[in-house]
Amino acid sequence: MRSAAEMNPEAAAGSPSESDHKEYMERPAGPEAALVLYVSQNPESEAFHTIRDAIRHAEEHSGHPIVIQIAPGIYREHLVIRTKGLTLRGETRENVEASCIPDEGKEKEAAASSLRNEVRITGSLGGYEILEDGIKRGTFRTQTVLITADDVTLENLTIENAAGPGHLAGQAIALHAYADRLRFYRVRLLGQQDTLFTGPLPEKEVEPGGFRGPTESFERRLCRMYFQECYVEGNIDFIFGGACAWFENCEIFCRDPHYPEQKRLPIAYVTAASTPAGQAFGYAFNRCLLTSDCPPESCFLGRPWREDAKAVFLRCRIGGHIRKELWDDWGKEAAHTRSFFAGYDCVWEDGAREGKAVDFHPSSGPAASFSHCLSKEEAAEYIPENVLQIREPDFWKF
Repeated sequence: MRSAAEMNPEAAAGSPSESDHKEYMERPAGPEAALVLYVSQNPESEAFHTIRDAIRHAEEHSGHPIVIQIAPGIYREHLVIRTKGLTLRGETRENVEASCIPDEGKEKEAAASSLRNEVRITGSLGGYEILEDGIKRGTFRTQTVLITADDVTLENLTIENAAGPGHLAGQAIALHAYADRLRFYRVRLLGQQDTLFTGPLPEKEVEPGGFRGPTESFERRLCRMYFQECYVEGNIDFIFGGACAWFENCEIFCRDPHYPEQKRLPIAYVTAASTPAGQAFGYAFNRCLLTSDCPPESCFLGRPWREDAKAVFLRCRIGGHIRKELWDDWGKEAAHTRSFFAGYDCVWEDGAREGKAVDFHPSSGPAASFSHCLSKEEAAEYIPENVLQIREPDFWKF
């Protein structure tokens, strides 16, 4: 079992000493300019040496825009972001490739990350771990990064939970985002089961203690999120939650967990939405690429964590790992009438169906009976401004 410090690394760490960081920040030139804090693992640098220390300094100096600029490196930290308007920006000298080769081993993958000048924030907490009180850690105490403040932006970062496959480690969240108006640009999210949680939580857990963690008592409110040119990797329900979220030009990779009995199917579910009843939109994927190292027709686009789940795929290229039924109902009969799973103008990317249109209409193809095929007029309503209901031009500027 882990020590108290390992179980709560945020509380265990001390506050930064300003005397050790004489040139750790760049003062804003005017009232609208951002305060820039610098992070570097270089022992000779006078910047902050951990992201956590820079975040704590930002909490003490909130009130105007703050950017935390992070030098390339692997940061073994667990972070909590609770400062509104904060930006975390990876200081990369070239674009981080939206690609990963999970079956070649962690050593080669880490070496490739170094060559790309990557900023990687990594943890390895798994839900099956038994803590000192004899209770399992559970899903919502595993996250590598937790965001609870509105208007936060992340750019050019990799966030990883390296706990391992779900049949060994359990649920293992890389990013737990429970806030409104969040933006993610060229962010890589690596994990296996439950990689990305997008709040809010459902109103009630199925099992007592199922939501145990830092956000279990949070208000069930609208959380809007925008992902652009991101990479999300996982297998079981690896994009899940109740957010209204738009994914633009992202790569979504279904990772083979290599179960002892590989005949176990399905291997992956891309989404497990718990869209609140009455919320107009849930997950929307536009011009995304769905890739995998899983066997053909072994994964689903999604299943309903709660009966009112919503997920729509528009103009996406979908790999042959996705089953022809597209969606699974998770044994929830009510989801057949209350959920909304749909698609428009998608094509198969590989396998025997390559180049063919993905048929989301159950009356003309093998799609699940509760699948929907959007008309051209219906698809025209799916633009980020409509889905997220955010009209300010500045929100869309990176």
